[in-house]
Amino acid sequence: VFKICNLVTVLSRLSMIFRRCVLALALCAAPSSAFVVGPTARSKNVAFSRALDMSTTVGETTTATESEPEAVMMRPPIDMNWDKISEQLIDVFGYTPEEVESYNSALESDKEGLLKLYKALEMARGFENACNQQYMQGKIRGFMHLDNGQESVPGLLDYCVKKGDMKYSYYRDHCHAIASGVDPGAVMAELMMKDTGTCRGAGGSMHIYDKDTNFQGGWALVAEQLPYAAGAAKSILIDRALGLSDDENMEKIDVPVGDDDDRISIVFVGEGGAQNGRMAEILNSAAKDNLPLLVIVIDNGRAINTFTQDVATNSNVYQQGQHYGIPGLLVDGLNPADVAKGGKAVVDYVRTKGPAILQVHTYRFNGHSPADPEHERGRKEEKAWARVSQDPIKTFETEYIGKGIFSEEELKAARKEILAEVKAAVKFADQSPMPPVELAKELEYPDARDTDYNKKAGPAYADAVNERTISPEQMETIQNHMKMLRDKANAGEISIGDAINLAIHEEMLRDPRTTMHAEDLQAGSSYDIPKLTQQTYGQIRAADEIIDEGHFIGKALGEGMNGYRPIVELMNTNFGIYGMAEISSAGNTYATTGGQFDMPMTIIGAGGTAPNQSLGAEHSQPFHAYVMGIPGLKICTAASPDAAYGITKSMIRDNGPCFLFAPVKMMKEAKGPLNLGECAPLNKAALLHEASAASVSSRNVATVLTYLHGVKEAQNSIEAIQEEGFDIDLIELRSLKPLDTETIQKSLARTNKLVILDESTKSGGVGATISAIVNEEMFDLLDAPLKRLCMDDAPVPYASSMEKAVVKRSSDLIESVFDIITGKV
Repeated sequence: VFKICNLVTVLSRLSMIFRRCVLALALCAAPSSAFVVGPTARSKNVAFSRALDMSTTVGETTTATESEPEAVMMRPPIDMNWDKISEQLIDVFGYTPEEVESYNSALESDKEGLLKLYKALEMARGFENACNQQYMQGKIRGFMHLDNGQESVPGLLDYCVKKGDMKYSYYRDHCHAIASGVDPGAVMAELMMKDTGTCRGAGGSMHIYDKDTNFQGGWALVAEQLPYAAGAAKSILIDRALGLSDDENMEKIDVPVGDDDDRISIVFVGEGGAQNGRMAEILNSAAKDNLPLLVIVIDNGRAINTFTQDVATNSNVYQQGQHYGIPGLLVDGLNPADVAKGGKAVVDYVRTKGPAILQVHTYRFNGHSPADPEHERGRKEEKAWARVSQDPIKTFETEYIGKGIFSEEELKAARKEILAEVKAAVKFADQSPMPPVELAKELEYPDARDTDYNKKAGPAYADAVNERTISPEQMETIQNHMKMLRDKANAGEISIGDAINLAIHEEMLRDPRTTMHAEDLQAGSSYDIPKLTQQTYGQIRAADEIIDEGHFIGKALGEGMNGYRPIVELMNTNFGIYGMAEISSAGNTYATTGGQFDMPMTIIGAGGTAPNQSLGAEHSQPFHAYVMGIPGLKICTAASPDAAYGITKSMIRDNGPCFLFAPVKMMKEAKGPLNLGECAPLNKAALLHEASAASVSSRNVATVLTYLHGVKEAQNSIEAIQEEGFDIDLIELRSLKPLDTETIQKSLARTNKLVILDESTKSGGVGATISAIVNEEMFDLLDAPLKRLCMDDAPVPYASSMEKAVVKRSSDLIESVFDIITGKV
């Protein structure tokens, strides 16, 4: 024991010596471009012990002397006092000097308000310090991003944001959630992956959600939250236009929100993330629709750890709105009271007039995450300097103790109170249970796979809303249009595009919460899918969108989180490539939020790859295969008008994200009748042709699985196959996910042979997934290796002579059925 104790003592001393050496080497190795010595910009009290451990002990300070030099970093502090903030509010936002002074005096004369602000700052600092401790102990796992040094932002939220406001944060979201009213214990429990967490342990550090306080994320992909917040802001306008509001369960009811409705949507983004193109898109959208949207730019000068000005020409994000008539304000995060006062003025502007930007200049005391090596230029030196010289909590203490508003004892008592709350939050999380293993599968879909959508009732207020929002002339026009389409259906002459259009109108009238987003919407897009939607329901429910699918899929997501049921039409499904981030997050949302937020969204488009399509590689990609790996999506195909009609109606009624692919070359060509008024299942394949009993008895039979254009190719092959004395069970895979294995298994029990005519690539395609499932779960039913007829991995050529080598067709299917039945495979 004595030897072990000595060894521990020696190791402890060596560790101390090592840390000192590293510090000395870092100081010696610091490049001259990282900092220069200059005169002190401000008179400061420097709390070295606080800076090193990020604590906030009032009174443990040393005072810098007049001659003491200060390190001026590669990104120096800004000179933005209240007078300069006032000038911006007057010149840019149109406030009068008297109004600006009222924002100043409202806080400066309110001791309780200032104390509440201080407590919010201390909660942010104390909570993040506790997170760091729990992370180092292994109780918090995965990625974690701390907010130390940026406490003025949660202080602002605590001061002027309301419960009804929608808040969209990014991966550094703990303090934003708590300042928005989310219980610190629930946030800590979420970080510790406990069942009592905000999302029952399904979200984690980067995904804090709380439906009760309208805290809607926590989004991990940089800048993805921007269009979501714009969609949330649009939902506020839709509420007002339709005369709807939310009940205590956040369900829409037929009660107007009232003239005093001043809700806004708030989105946080870093100045590095604000360089993303999504920023320009939401500014355009916010200006066009005058959205009640506030963009808070947290400017810590680092895009992850990279010095932002190394990769961005303009870091003055607050000026980006000038092109769109959107005002912006710059404030200094070193002064929490100024941030709160200026921020309150901006928030009030958004509540009463329209969108705005608030940029908070600040410094982050930590790396991007605790695991970050911080090798980027100047980052370590800046962090050490900022902890000493740019601490907003210390600035608050110095100013208001100096003014005689608070004593050191009062602020110490406040800090003690807050740290007790933090300690209680950690204890609560520590003692909470882990979530049950079964929860993971329960959170896959909001609606069960076998849901009968015919049994879902529409809202009772539909007729009342339609009567007050659709004029008699508009209603007559749309009813005549729908009658024309139904007449076509009864005659067996309706196309796939028209069938989807009919389903959309039926559902938009049945449920006024249904909205529509598309490019070229007013003209009906390429296949008349959104035809007459804007002319009937107005721009508020049927929006013509800019040409970026990611933008309007993202806005649809924000609407879906706030009680609406958006439909997104993609002119061509391959254009959805622009929206992969948003589609992925739509699939994850229900599970990530622990089941708090349903995610109703229907994406519809024409796609696939037909023989002789002659569209080239970009328009011939198997996007349906690309999205197969996204959890939480229900993915269907429809090669007939009846399938497209019934599936569309069901998808619009589903509470999760759904994606319908229709065959691009059959949208107007394929015609037939409809089972009017009926929803189709989203988990079933369709047996289109059943092999004769004689062929089954003689073993001259095979099962063919296909979808999209493959249905037409297979149907055109049946006669030739039968002429050879063979037959097939032809199954249309109307549900790619979830896959109807029951129908496949039932057919294979009869045929014992399988051919897959696949409209995706050999690598990573739909056929690859199905063949793996068949081999794993139905191998004993096979008499021969299954045969996959899939697209080659090469891009699809334009010339039909080359295309034959890539895209499979009826002739390939006939040959493969012959080979597998005769034993040539």
